[in-house]
Amino acid sequence: MSRPLRRTLRRWLYIGHRWVGIVTCLFFAMWFISGVVMMYVAFPGLSDKERLAALPDIQWAKVALSPDNAMRKAGATRYPRDLRLSMLADEPVYRMTAWDGTRQVISAADGRVITDVSEGQALAVAQYHPASKTPQLEEIIDRDQWSVTARYDPLRPLYLITLGDDAGTKLYVSSRSGEIALDTNRTERVWNWLGSIPHWIYPTVLRKDGPLWRLVVLWISGICLIVGVTGIWIGILRLRLKQRYSSDRITPYRGWMAWHHITGLIAGIFVLTWMFSGWLSLNPGEYFAGRNTTREVLQRYAGHDAPTIAAKLPTPQFGAVEARFVWLDGSPMMIAASRDGTQTPLDAASGEVAKIPQDRLWTAAAKLLPYARITERSILREYDAYWYSHHNHRELPVLRAVFDDDARTWFHISPVTGDILGRVDTSRRTYRWLFNALHSFDFQLLLTFRPAWDIVVWLLSILGTIVSVSGVVIGWRYLRA
Repeated sequence: MSRPLRRTLRRWLYIGHRWVGIVTCLFFAMWFISGVVMMYVAFPGLSDKERLAALPDIQWAKVALSPDNAMRKAGATRYPRDLRLSMLADEPVYRMTAWDGTRQVISAADGRVITDVSEGQALAVAQYHPASKTPQLEEIIDRDQWSVTARYDPLRPLYLITLGDDAGTKLYVSSRSGEIALDTNRTERVWNWLGSIPHWIYPTVLRKDGPLWRLVVLWISGICLIVGVTGIWIGILRLRLKQRYSSDRITPYRGWMAWHHITGLIAGIFVLTWMFSGWLSLNPGEYFAGRNTTREVLQRYAGHDAPTIAAKLPTPQFGAVEARFVWLDGSPMMIAASRDGTQTPLDAASGEVAKIPQDRLWTAAAKLLPYARITERSILREYDAYWYSHHNHRELPVLRAVFDDDARTWFHISPVTGDILGRVDTSRRTYRWLFNALHSFDFQLLLTFRPAWDIVVWLLSILGTIVSVSGVVIGWRYLRA
């Protein structure tokens, strides 16, 4: 390449980084600062433990409909993905989720299909929440900042109910099914405006259109990634370790420019890995496999596909707030859940406690992938690099079944309930390192000694913030000039 051409290309490299960087440094600063907030305050959600804690005890005396009859009332042609018995205010109901995501609620008292929940019923549901003091209906909404994602679509519109507690808790109750969809408190709502919302570029007007939001974030993060690469390139070109600049300086810059140059070189690799992993979180090109387990796989594990489980009513389990009806290797079971989250497997026919033998679980697991065989059976009693608890709790101990298929698939199975807790293959394990490890630094060594994780992420975030803020200051000066 000729010298004039190299000079021209270098000049445009500097110009491009300078002017595009004026805008992108604002995004960089926003991402680093909001990322620190997200270390301690997550986006509002409803965990399974929180959901169970807000349910009343099942009133078994009112249950007059069997699970089989409930499925007939719903018109089920195969066993649903999920079938549960719980309370809707003071009425027992069966909640069914079909494999296409369709939800139905059937009264366990008289068999009617429930498609509409009144304001009074929603307030009665809210009364059982642990934080409930003086529940009042605030409004009926279709979506807002906290219920913006598509996961809530089957439950809309939502009753927004304030509970009157000191934490300012608000409850979202489905007007279709009476389910609690979400709860938020004042602390979550305030801090998320400084955390998840700016970090994910999550305003309601944009996020309600999922494909558009994904495209916007992909382009913004992609452009920022390119700016980061050019910044490191320029930083190396302008660095002198041997033939130094005047006053024995390794950088030609002073003030904010010097801070931007030196900290950019020190933290540049971390800035790039954070940007790259953040970009990958949107799975560009659908390169990485999904996390969901297909119906065919789960049906083989269950060993049953017809819409039947028991000819009689479920056996009362006092203190249970929810009963799930499942099949495991051709045997019907009822999983009774208490308000504290404890789950107890029961024989569906007798109602007696049925501790599941591990041999039975391995037998059922062997049927998950009929074209492959299990090459490793292990019991994880401690977290490792692929099964660990960070912001969300994960069950221990857990069974891991390793298959010899082309994707090297692993299944994690609960030894208590027999539930399949997760599926990972080569693609998902790669994603774990390229996204989770690079973006969240969730290395097991750091998580085991939790203050170490906080210190590392804080230090790197401070360096990234210095690079970003110095770029914003430099850009502002260029614009003023």
